[in-house]
Amino acid sequence: MEENVCTGKNHIQIQIKECVNCPKPSLYLERTSEVLGVRSPAVIRMPLVQCQPAGKRGRNRTQLRLLILFLNVLQAHGYIQIPSDLKQAPKITAQPMSHTAFSLDDVSLACEASGNPTPSFRWVKDGKQFREILFESGTVTADDTEELRFYQGSYRCYVANELGTAVSDLVHLITEPIPTLAKEKRQKRRSFEEGQSAVLYCNPPKSSVTPKIHWMDIQLRHIPLNERVTTSLDGNLYFANLLVNDSREDYTCNAQYIRASVILPKEPIGINVTPSNSVVKNRRPQLQKPAGSHSSYLVLRGQTLTLECIPEGLPTPVVHWERMDSALSSSRVTKLNYNRWLQIESVSEADDGEYTCTARNSQGSVKHHYAVSVEAAPYWTKWPEDYLYAPGETVRLDCQAEGIPTPNVTWSINGVPIAGTDLEPRRHVSSGTLILTNVQYSDTAVYQCEATNKHGNILVNTRVHVVELPPQILTADGIVYKATEGQTVLLQCRTFGSPQPKVDWEILDSGLALANARMSQTTDGNLQISNVSEEDSNIYTCSVRHSNNSISAELEVLNRTKIVGPPQDLWVLRGNDAILQCKYTMDHRLKLPTIQWKKDKQKITSSAVDNRYSDFSNGSLKITDVQIKDSGIYSCEISTKLDSVSATGSITVQDKPGSPHSLKLSEEKERSVTLSWMPGAENNSPVSEYVIEMKEEQNPEKGQWEEYSRVPQDIRHLQIHLEPYSTYHFQVRAVNGIGTSGPSPPSDSYTTAPAKPDMNPENVSTVSADPNSMVITWKELERRQFNGPGFKYKIYWRQASDRDSDWKASSVSNPPFIVNNTGTFIPFEIKVQALNDLGAGPEPVAEIGHSGEDLPLEAPSEVTVTELNKTAVLVRWSAVKTESVRGRLLGYKIHLRRKGPRTRSRRGLPVQAPAADKYRVIEVHGNNVETVVSDLHFYSNYILTVAPFNSRGEGPHSKVHHFTTPEGAPGPISFMTFDSPSETEITLFWEAPDKPNGVLTGYLLHYHEIVPGISNPQEVESIDLPLDTEFTLKRLNPQRLYHFELRARNAAGDGEPIVKEAATLLNGEPPSAINITAGQTSVNVSWVPGERQRNIAFSFRYLKKIVGGEWEESEKVNSTQAFYQLQGLTPGVHYHLQIQPGNNSWEFKTAGPELHELPSSFATQGWFIGLISAIVLLLLVLIILCYIKKSKGGKYSVKDKEEDQVNAGARPMKDDAFGEYSDNEKCSMSQQSVCESKRSSNDSLADYGDSVDIQFNEDGSFIGQYSGRRDPNGHATHGSSGAQSPINPNMPPPSISFPTSVTGFLGPN
Repeated sequence: MEENVCTGKNHIQIQIKECVNCPKPSLYLERTSEVLGVRSPAVIRMPLVQCQPAGKRGRNRTQLRLLILFLNVLQAHGYIQIPSDLKQAPKITAQPMSHTAFSLDDVSLACEASGNPTPSFRWVKDGKQFREILFESGTVTADDTEELRFYQGSYRCYVANELGTAVSDLVHLITEPIPTLAKEKRQKRRSFEEGQSAVLYCNPPKSSVTPKIHWMDIQLRHIPLNERVTTSLDGNLYFANLLVNDSREDYTCNAQYIRASVILPKEPIGINVTPSNSVVKNRRPQLQKPAGSHSSYLVLRGQTLTLECIPEGLPTPVVHWERMDSALSSSRVTKLNYNRWLQIESVSEADDGEYTCTARNSQGSVKHHYAVSVEAAPYWTKWPEDYLYAPGETVRLDCQAEGIPTPNVTWSINGVPIAGTDLEPRRHVSSGTLILTNVQYSDTAVYQCEATNKHGNILVNTRVHVVELPPQILTADGIVYKATEGQTVLLQCRTFGSPQPKVDWEILDSGLALANARMSQTTDGNLQISNVSEEDSNIYTCSVRHSNNSISAELEVLNRTKIVGPPQDLWVLRGNDAILQCKYTMDHRLKLPTIQWKKDKQKITSSAVDNRYSDFSNGSLKITDVQIKDSGIYSCEISTKLDSVSATGSITVQDKPGSPHSLKLSEEKERSVTLSWMPGAENNSPVSEYVIEMKEEQNPEKGQWEEYSRVPQDIRHLQIHLEPYSTYHFQVRAVNGIGTSGPSPPSDSYTTAPAKPDMNPENVSTVSADPNSMVITWKELERRQFNGPGFKYKIYWRQASDRDSDWKASSVSNPPFIVNNTGTFIPFEIKVQALNDLGAGPEPVAEIGHSGEDLPLEAPSEVTVTELNKTAVLVRWSAVKTESVRGRLLGYKIHLRRKGPRTRSRRGLPVQAPAADKYRVIEVHGNNVETVVSDLHFYSNYILTVAPFNSRGEGPHSKVHHFTTPEGAPGPISFMTFDSPSETEITLFWEAPDKPNGVLTGYLLHYHEIVPGISNPQEVESIDLPLDTEFTLKRLNPQRLYHFELRARNAAGDGEPIVKEAATLLNGEPPSAINITAGQTSVNVSWVPGERQRNIAFSFRYLKKIVGGEWEESEKVNSTQAFYQLQGLTPGVHYHLQIQPGNNSWEFKTAGPELHELPSSFATQGWFIGLISAIVLLLLVLIILCYIKKSKGGKYSVKDKEEDQVNAGARPMKDDAFGEYSDNEKCSMSQQSVCESKRSSNDSLADYGDSVDIQFNEDGSFIGQYSGRRDPNGHATHGSSGAQSPINPNMPPPSISFPTSVTGFLGPN
């Protein structure tokens, strides 16, 4: 953007551009030959002037400060005129560098600078003028007429114009010829023995530049390096120990001089490694480099230090680095060259100290100490900056440097040391600080501060420019500042002028701002307000003293943004989701904030590849499927245009520990080895213990990993005891509160040497198998206990009665071992010894065994039985002789058999007992000759015998002994049911006890009314009953429920009761409210039966409401059915329905189209339809008879079959019973049509409920038990399913059971 305001001579043009690489506000100035006014500048450009922040005094800003201030004035006052003859002192923009020159082309010393007027360049070499003064550029190159060594020396460049002289750094130029190899003889082939150490020397040409060494073969392939073969800093190749395959003829050292662009290959070196004739002997480590046990190093601050430790030994040593006074910092040190080098980059004073290198192998270790001393060339800690000053001001140039040793600081003006100039009372130096008082225009110059010690020197140029300019305010008027409560606000009032203008701040209607303790004024005139509040919202005015210049600024204070629900510290299991909350509040006048989550100070961004992060508008962050890497510190930052606030929480992801690693075996012995390991990651849950697992290869039974031991978490090694002649593998798992880690990588296998057996088998004994042999058996040893090859068992035996005789022996691989022709039950001494190819185990202890047993020969005698109580007896007998046992007597067996009860049952049949009750065998172990036999049945006949037994079996039985048991109280009644003939009567039916335990004499009945709220009955009736199994109670309260207890009795007393509750049934009545659901040819009728009502029979009468319609009646229906279906109706017809007996009536219409009467004709007459139907029926009967005759070959008498069914299925009925039959009963001829209708209905509706068996009296009451079930023993009961049970009169109505339909009974009309 450019904008012309005015033009004229003797002015410069100002061009406005943004400074892309400068911190805001930043400016550039560009000089031209005209004047350009700019109202809202962003950047000004000037040749060779660096970009510097505006409003700050910085280094190299002398030429900028004035112009920047001019530019800011333009923001308030439009434009300012700048004189075209503005001058600036020289500034060096390109410094020379020290280096080594291998040719004239390498000689180049740069020196470039800016300034107005254009400066000149002068070089000084070794303190003397070098060449002529240069203009435009001060860079020096070599002259072809001069030799290379002419240019070696120390150089410094001086850059000058009329405002002062700048001085460059002091540099050194080294000259030397390009390195070359001297002619050398090819080295003889060197011979070594396998396992020796070796060094191949490189010895590259000397140079001030260290070459880079490459060891290669003749085909220019690098020699492989590793812990055994490595190089040193001096380029030599070291072998810790030699292998046969290290033999070769072309080990070549190549020295690369990068600056000289040359690679020098040395003569190839050949070595020959011969195999050792004997076993290669291991040796403890020794250091090949550095030599000795101590060495010292001096390093300068900022340089790179490399310590090397190159050992030799067999096996190849392992190198470990340590720092004596503190731990090595992984961020400060780097281990290189296979851990043979320890490198520290950018050394600082903190690296001063003692370091050690320890080389260790299985044979021992060696240690070397490194004393590192850190010194420093001078470096700046504070340096003066370029400033603009007004005449009369005091200038203070601070210059401070550090170094080891402490550097000396000196000052120069325009390159001339102050000590060499005329004494000036306004100028003096104090502790490295140059102070100029009451400066004048003549003090404008370039001042040099130089620090020097033995390691070098440094120099800085500072330009002081003394000018005088009128005051101006550079900040624009009317700026509105917005801030949130608690912030510190800076109201700008930047001024321009020389000397620096003074300003005052005032608050509208409140006076001076500085009267408020929270308000202060900066040196450049800005007003700083700390911890602002809403009360600070106002208009502020900045005025320049002694002038009319002033500006106003407005401050608006808003509510600050707050986090009211910061993230929490979460502990999450790996794989779960985590949600971090970040609830916030903000001022409603601000736009929605930006929410930024960070993890460990790094921004969280969602990626399409791994989109596990989800952030929400309420500030929360969700992380799905968290992993260990998600552990860290999380912060949410809520940023608005004015402020930002953040809060932190954390996520700690817990998981099972990482697997241990680096398993090593040490202290290897014949029967043990020490296992050590390194722990894996704890995964944020401390390890509690380690599980050591072992696998044994030789033992198939132990071929899987098995737990050997568990150790606490602070133990990292364990001595493991092993068996001989086995190969073992080990692995380790870690356990923490989350779970168990996976196994570590298996250790190396470890094989133990074979040995003689350590133990003999246990449990040596004999087993009785055959009377004339002895079977010796024992517990086999596990395979791991064999201890060596060729394992077997050696068996010894001899008769115990002849201990002076020799042992007989034999060997087998596994038990048992059989000795034949031993005789029956002869005692023997036996022992079993383990042995293998290396020898026998320890001497075994002899055991006593016996040859095979035979069945006992003698039966017990004098068997007696003594009654202890009604169900237990004491049985005694005489012991058999020891010699008759023919073995070891294990005891006696009593064979007990129950012959049944002492009397027959009430029905005259023997009472059958379960087989387990009939026969029992009681074992009496040892030499006991008596025992108690219990759990006998009352009132029973028993027989028993006694027989001895050994391991071979039972001997002969004693004589049969008979005894009986007395009567006992009867068992409980088998079952009890009820009938209710009337509202005040209940008939009880029961069966005798399954266990009468004697002769029954009768029954005892207790009953009483159950009164709600009273637990104890007030009156209990007791009735002694005869041996009948039914009894009727009369004059009962129909409104009460009764409690019944019935017991059987015999001479021993009363038995256990059977307890039930029941109530009488009330008189039933036909339903008065029904529900009708009509179909096309049928209608479903349902109703709710009355509670505790006795069943009653009724029928449905229905009338087709057409001309000539007649009443029709259904079959009898039970009141407790709750459902009935009328079938055979005409579609689309209105019907009138009644219940008989009863006066209620209903109407319904069948579904379907209405039928209209056809004109009268003979085809619609009833007689014609009946005739045709009779003819069709007769034809059908004839066809059926013909088919039956053909299939059976004779006459089939339906009548005879029906009579047989009547005889077989007839059941007694009361004289006044209503004639209805069960499915199994034969219908009479007069009821044939009804019967057929019932069968049809039962067949078609059988799926809706269980089959029933119902009989009625004329008054509607039914005969038999209400439940309609059979007794548990399968006996028929007086049952009917029609009514509710008096046992539970409040039970819901029975499930729907469809009665017989009237299909075929009503006819088609």
